[in-house]
Amino acid sequence: MARRFRGSFHQKVDGKGRVSIPASFRRVVESGDPDWTEGLRPNLVIVYGLDSQKRLDCYTLTAIEDIEDRIDLMQPGSPERETLELTFHGHAADAQIDEDGRIVLPQRLRDKLELEPNEAAFFIAKGDHFQIWKEDTFKAVKSQRTDVFLADQAPDFDARIHLPPRPSSAVGTEADLLRDTLSRRR
Repeated sequence: MARRFRGSFHQKVDGKGRVSIPASFRRVVESGDPDWTEGLRPNLVIVYGLDSQKRLDCYTLTAIEDIEDRIDLMQPGSPERETLELTFHGHAADAQIDEDGRIVLPQRLRDKLELEPNEAAFFIAKGDHFQIWKEDTFKAVKSQRTDVFLADQAPDFDARIHLPPRPSSAVGTEADLLRDTLSRRR
């Protein structure tokens, strides 16, 4: 059962806004939909966020429920909670993968990405979710961030050096420990 998104893909968006979700991503969406069984259409949530964000963040139902549960723990009325509620509730849309493995991106979401008719969208895995970008925008944004980061690294550095250490006294599997550590960093 696939639980993490991995990889990157280019998928053409047709004139009606239909785009095929990569097959490996569909398996993760299916496993993250508690109501999904063979023959049913899996559901996901597309977070389109603030106007300044030129991407779509796509979450399984299980992943978005985890985020919502964490928002519920925050102080009601706090600016942080208000922003997260706006982002994950007000600027989000439910989506369903059809029998051909596609979702429909409404025009407002295609406009947000600045996608032209029949242009390819760029899908990139982020572990617990995936993002949809216009490829040129992705390259520009990511190159700015990674160029600054990589300038301080040795040419052959091992990215694992940036992983937090495993807690030594905690009980659970290594995967549980890593997942707990990563969730605290978000």
